[in-house]
Amino acid sequence: MSVFRDDFLWGGACAANQFEGAWDVDGKGDSVPDHCTNGSNTNPKRITVDFEPGALYPSHEAIDFYHHYEEDIALFAEMGFKTFRTSINWTRIFPTGEEAEPNEKGLAFYDRVFDCCKKHGIEPLVTISHYELPYALVKKYNGWAGRELVDLYVRYCKVLFERYKDKVKYWLTFNEINCGTMNMGAILELGACQGYNGPCVDIKISDQVRFQALHHQFVASAKAVAYAHEHYPQFKLGNMICFITSYPLTCDPADILANQSRMQLSNWFCSDVQVRGEYPAYMRRYFAEHGVQLQMEPGDEEILRKGTVDFYTLSYYMSNCVTTHDDAEEIGGNMLGGMKNPYLKASDWGWQIDPMGLRYTLKEIYDRYRIPIMVVENGLGAKDVKDADGKIHDSYRIDYLRQHIAQMAEAVKDGVDLMGYTPWGCIDLVSASTGEMAKRYGFIYVNKFDDGTGDLSRERKDSFYWYQKVIASNGEDLD
Repeated sequence: MSVFRDDFLWGGACAANQFEGAWDVDGKGDSVPDHCTNGSNTNPKRITVDFEPGALYPSHEAIDFYHHYEEDIALFAEMGFKTFRTSINWTRIFPTGEEAEPNEKGLAFYDRVFDCCKKHGIEPLVTISHYELPYALVKKYNGWAGRELVDLYVRYCKVLFERYKDKVKYWLTFNEINCGTMNMGAILELGACQGYNGPCVDIKISDQVRFQALHHQFVASAKAVAYAHEHYPQFKLGNMICFITSYPLTCDPADILANQSRMQLSNWFCSDVQVRGEYPAYMRRYFAEHGVQLQMEPGDEEILRKGTVDFYTLSYYMSNCVTTHDDAEEIGGNMLGGMKNPYLKASDWGWQIDPMGLRYTLKEIYDRYRIPIMVVENGLGAKDVKDADGKIHDSYRIDYLRQHIAQMAEAVKDGVDLMGYTPWGCIDLVSASTGEMAKRYGFIYVNKFDDGTGDLSRERKDSFYWYQKVIASNGEDLD
């Protein structure tokens, strides 16, 4: 008997800006990712105000899901997906974010995608904003630093809710909203890069701008949630946190406190606002000590209280350590690095692999909030190479996923209300952090490469058939 609930939502996750392509087709405007060049683990991607001749902008074609969605969704159905987490490209609906009327061709595209999902018995899980802010809003308002974006986002949500009210039940307001507390995340999530031209890793955004922009997102999210609860009671609205689990490197009390502060700022702050409906006391102290003076409008605090989410979702890839000592070895990670854990191994990109950390994380989240949880991103980015038989034998990916699913099962036994699992990049796509294709996550291999070549054909990896078996057994058969 499986420990996972009978209606557990097995599936996979992708993001519009990383796999749709067709960046200027059928009236779509340009978004922040459309201004990002490709990069690698050692050569960071750049953001350019103007498109440079000869530069490669990987989101422009990506894997062209826009023209391959029927084929791709059929492959997801073959694996047995119960749900598919995808996102909507804001600039397909409002090319600059400020049009008087939405773009009908953009709306019709997502009608086709959701209808195709439903035909195959797949429940869409839709992220409303996943790193694809209209670039016109960056130029005019410096992204979410401008209060004007609150009403523009809510109007965008209202259009989506009404159009897809009979096709989509589960919505996430913002992807990895807590990445806005970090410099690179402020580019991806907040779009606070007005006039910036250069490597994404070099941008520096002040605490004042960053947290003001986050406040605007909190208000926008809460308004959208409250509106949906009032007008579409069948909807379930969730948040989405990039959970970067960290541990104190030593038992030095200074390390314990340093790690607690890291966890509060990086992981708990945003969800405390979105789940509990108010700013936590520890952030009020942080603001005072860092010179942050949030500008709130009358009624903002009441809006936050009313617009709390129904369920909690997270991405989980890795963990790291925190220390106050100078002799520790540093290691990279997803948005936020840390100190090396001597008990863990790392991926090709230096992300420390920690399946037990997922169990720990799920328990901590559930103990704090007591609402249903869904792991909406998890996976191993690797350099998949075809074997002599022309196939991808990705036993390393299977091993990674097997260990994490096993720890999810332990968390369920511990009492965590876990509602679903959608591994990241279920089909190969463009990496958000590095802008490359070589960092592959998918069960499905796409013939597309970092120089822009490739025929975009799709092939099943060994992990495709393994995950198919996992879903069919509701997580019991992990061999």
